[in-house]
Amino acid sequence: MNLKRYIRDIPDFPSKGIVFKDITPLLKDPLAMKQATDALMDLIGNQKIDIVVGIESRGFFFAALLAARLNAGFVPVRKPGKLPAEKISVTYDLEYGTDTLEIHKDAIQKGDKVLIHDDVLATGGTAKATCELVERLGGEIVQCNFLMALDFLKGEEKLKGYEIRSLMQY
Repeated sequence: MNLKRYIRDIPDFPSKGIVFKDITPLLKDPLAMKQATDALMDLIGNQKIDIVVGIESRGFFFAALLAARLNAGFVPVRKPGKLPAEKISVTYDLEYGTDTLEIHKDAIQKGDKVLIHDDVLATGGTAKATCELVERLGGEIVQCNFLMALDFLKGEEKLKGYEIRSLMQY
């Protein structure tokens, strides 16, 4: 099954000049979603994972599915004001501005083996910020895993030193 056919391009979203990769057609199709989940699991292999960190918000879909299959915990990384307990935050640059991410202070314990998942690797700013949060809490990042990578934006350069895997490249 060609999963790329389930990714819809939305021009000029969220701002002019950006071509947004919409994964909702993939999520709507049960067979495509299952195949994507299976393929993401294959990218992880037999690595030990304690926690799967999903990045707001589209990273949550597959991160939770991966956590369940890995018998690991799921931890959301969210935008400000969404997490109720004590948290830490980081502000970072992205391809069309700046943003801030937060994680609960008690979400990750020192030495936890962590898989970070998001839907798209673009410039790498969001993933790099998430790596910083995880490492500040003492987590050991095993892999950063993505549904797709926009290779022309060179996001992997910001993630040097981390194992990076993605199902689809654009």
